[in-house]
Amino acid sequence: MLTDGDRDLIDKLHEWNDSKRLALNFTDVHDLTSSSDNSNNCSIKHSLRQRLNLCKTFVLIVGKYTKGLRSGSCALCSKYRKGLYGIAPYCYSSSCNTIDYRSYVDYECEMALKDYNEGKLKNIVVIYNGLLNVDKSRCPDCLKNIGVHIASDTIGADGTRRWDYQNIKNAISK
Repeated sequence: MLTDGDRDLIDKLHEWNDSKRLALNFTDVHDLTSSSDNSNNCSIKHSLRQRLNLCKTFVLIVGKYTKGLRSGSCALCSKYRKGLYGIAPYCYSSSCNTIDYRSYVDYECEMALKDYNEGKLKNIVVIYNGLLNVDKSRCPDCLKNIGVHIASDTIGADGTRRWDYQNIKNAISK
């Protein structure tokens, strides 16, 4: 779920990546594998895990509501059944092995941290969208003190606010 201009920043990153004169170079793993919006939460998380396995750098774009997003929790999935009368909660999806209450964002961040600690990821970059300064209160807790944290915006020499290409490029390219 993208909110409060996150799509604008993603589009800008792709524009820079596709530019012949700029040196930002990355492959968006979301373009390599996909999952349907009507897939169950377990299969979407499985797809997220597969995408993360292809990454060298994990980039999290943090918007105003990122930390509070709950989409992806098994409790919100149509295949989840709350346990009644002493029976534990369960999922009747054939692709689900366990009940996972984490949101998609929390799941991806925790998997990225695990991979980073195991040396499978070389870098974690957290970009605070629409801000001139880093605001770690918006960041998922597990990544607050890991990786490179940068603001997406800067003030140009002419006094106008703009995307901070150089700072973003440097962080992603490390």
